[in-house]
Amino acid sequence: MDLFSLTRALVDLDSTTGNEKPVVDFLFSHLSGLAHRHNGRMERLSAAPDRDNLLLAFGDPIVTLSTHMDTVPPYFSSFEDDTHIHGRGSCDAKGIIAAMIHSAEALLAEGTRNFALLFVVGEERDSAGAIAAASTPRGSRFLINGEPTENQLALGSKGVLRYEILARGKLAHSAYPELGHSAIHSLLDVLAEIRALALPFDPVLGQSTLNVGTIRGGRAPNVIADDARAEIMFRLVTEPADLRLAVAKAAQAHKVEAREVLFNPAVHLNTLADLSTTVVAFATDIPTFNGAWGQPYLIGPGSIHVAHTAEERIPKRELTDAVGIYSRMVRQLLATGEVRA
Repeated sequence: MDLFSLTRALVDLDSTTGNEKPVVDFLFSHLSGLAHRHNGRMERLSAAPDRDNLLLAFGDPIVTLSTHMDTVPPYFSSFEDDTHIHGRGSCDAKGIIAAMIHSAEALLAEGTRNFALLFVVGEERDSAGAIAAASTPRGSRFLINGEPTENQLALGSKGVLRYEILARGKLAHSAYPELGHSAIHSLLDVLAEIRALALPFDPVLGQSTLNVGTIRGGRAPNVIADDARAEIMFRLVTEPADLRLAVAKAAQAHKVEAREVLFNPAVHLNTLADLSTTVVAFATDIPTFNGAWGQPYLIGPGSIHVAHTAEERIPKRELTDAVGIYSRMVRQLLATGEVRA
């Protein structure tokens, strides 16, 4: 199956997080022939009930090409034009899967071995696949993690600190607000204080940011709200200790609960010669792997600016270029531990 057809075949399988099995089944079948022809070892590694990672190793893997199989909702199928393949997951990250597979085919055709393909579940939500993979390393020294960076090598990625803010109030008729206490007012007050925090800056990763993602609460316009909640997310560029303390103090001052839901640290990554570089604000599975599959590098075709949108697409030219980029990185990391200038 050619590169573009494989990308579209993957996109046309709904693998929204938690429902990755159709893509795992397809890839297991599709890669079985490659494994057989080149004496590869293919495994389905359980990450959660009915959710498997897929590992295909050729020899003793020193370099591992890895990305994720799940996508965000809503699912929509593929179409293509002269320049792009469109559809959910086209750039995040099913086109990357296809490019890595074609890279593996090219490497094996020239006799290169001692590398692996590792495709994981859950990156978009719970990192279940990376958590499971980190507990079962196979000796790989280098991990090439695929995410849409427009084929530029990322110098680093911002971290994530996510909270659910929970406010409790007392019901009352809105004509007599003194008889109750509005959970919504408390929530708005604490969010205003959190939004006013001075956020850290890093000279490489840039400015930390905050997004108030969801707000829910209340029963009716004429009822004092007894419950309200919000979900907020910081994109981190430094260690989170000061931010955690500031959020805790704001929550205590306004008598609400700040429940930490997710933390991934900011990551600084190494450069390789002859590859242009960038810095990304999005989070990846790299911190969750925690070095278990080797020194990480982050690169892939496509733009993060269209990922997770109704306009998700991947340029065919970048997809084709990624095959050569991945092959060169694997070949030279195997030979020298770095891409030669």
